[in-house]
This record gives sequence, C-alpha cells and structure tokens, in this order.
Amino acid sequence: MFARLLILFYAILSYAAFLVSFLYALGFVGNYLVPKSIDVGGPANVSEAIVVDLLLLGLFAVQHSIMARPAFKRWSATILPVACQRSTYVLLSSLILLLLFWQWRPIPIQIWQVDGIAAWFLIGVYWLGWSIVLASTFMIDHFDLSGLRQAFFALRGAEIPGQSFKTPLLYKIVRHPLMLGFLLAFWAAPGMTAGHLLFAILTTAYILVGLQFEERDLIAEFGTTYLRYRRHVPMLVPLPGRKFADPKDADV
Repeated sequence: MFARLLILFYAILSYAAFLVSFLYALGFVGNYLVPKSIDVGGPANVSEAIVVDLLLLGLFAVQHSIMARPAFKRWSATILPVACQRSTYVLLSSLILLLLFWQWRPIPIQIWQVDGIAAWFLIGVYWLGWSIVLASTFMIDHFDLSGLRQAFFALRGAEIPGQSFKTPLLYKIVRHPLMLGFLLAFWAAPGMTAGHLLFAILTTAYILVGLQFEERDLIAEFGTTYLRYRRHVPMLVPLPGRKFADPKDADV
C-alpha cells in the first residue's frame, strides 16, 4: 500500500508540474502577466539568443520524441512501474518547458505588428487555440494523458485497462486537434518578433515531423481502423464536408 500511495503522490506531483508549465505557457507565448516571456527577458545578442533557443527547443523535442515511442516505453517498463511511466513523461516534459521559459532569450526584432480589429482577431485565435488544446485532452482522456488515471488504478491494485480507439467531437473533424490548437496559439500574434517567429517555425516543424511518427505508432496499434479514420479525416486542417462517423462504417 505504501508503494501504491507513493505512485499516486508522484502522479499528483507530476500533474502539478504540468499545471504550472501549462499556465505559464499561456503567458509566455502571448506575453501576458508573466515576468519573462517569449519577447520579454534579459538582453542577449542575436547569435547567442539563436543558439540558446535552438538548444532549448531541441532538448524538448528530443525528450518528447524519444519518451513517446513504444520502444522506449517497453524499455522503461523494465525499470519503472507501468503506472509511473506516463507521470514520468509528464514530469520531465513539464520541467524542460519550465527550463525553456526560464532560459529563453528574446529576439525583439519586429517582423510584423497589426492593430485594431486585426489585432483583436488574432488575440481571439490565440485563446481559441489554447482552448482547443485543453478541450482536446478531455475529449480523449485528460487524466490518462496526465498519468493520474494509471496511478488511481495502481492504488486500487487493479490492472490498467488499455485505451480503445475513439473519435469524439473535434477528432471527427481533424485527426490531431490538440496539435491544431498549439499551431493556432503559436502563430496568432498581433506583434510577431524574430524570437517568436523562430519559436513558431521550429515548433511547427517539430509537430509536423512528430505527427508522422505518431501516426505510424497509431497504425501499428489500431491497424485498419486507424487507416480508415486517416482516409476520411484530415490531419490538421478542417475541410468542408469532411466529418468522420465511425470506423466501422468507413470503407477502405
């Protein structure tokens, strides 16, 4: 029982780190309220800023990509309880994000600046993007993605059931609404600086490359069901008249 409580405490600690990093990200990317953001921070020359920012984004990409792969999950199961795997992923991702927020070097060269209605529109898209990100996690299973579900099953001494394939709400319109939300939030900036643009370009590239690996893993896990889904639903850009009904009803 002590070990089970320890797993639950670890999961709650990891979730707390996620909440802190997520809430800070809202202010960091949008330059709201936080003391240091994507465009606000200590002075640095451009070359230093580019190198540091590339290293920070690269560190996050490497950790995120390696730990998300099935092969790494199988390996980590030999040294960690299965109920701790997702929490460990969440905790390390959150800590690396906090490191990125802390050490980010702004590059305040203005690329574009819009005002008036256009600015308010982009601000609206920014918050819409973050809303889609959060809503998408609950549409699938927020507490599974955060590692809390696994910890609660472990506390009860029950086997963690696998996740079935499902396509709720936004997942009937695009295959990866979570990533669509991130892209909207990263690009919808009334004032775009060189540092923000670097962040947006590199995170977009990472998302597009990472989705190729994720889709390969999903096909390996769900087979023809996911292939049917992929045929009928676009990856990121909603298309008129394209909405998924049910994998069983789709024709390969």
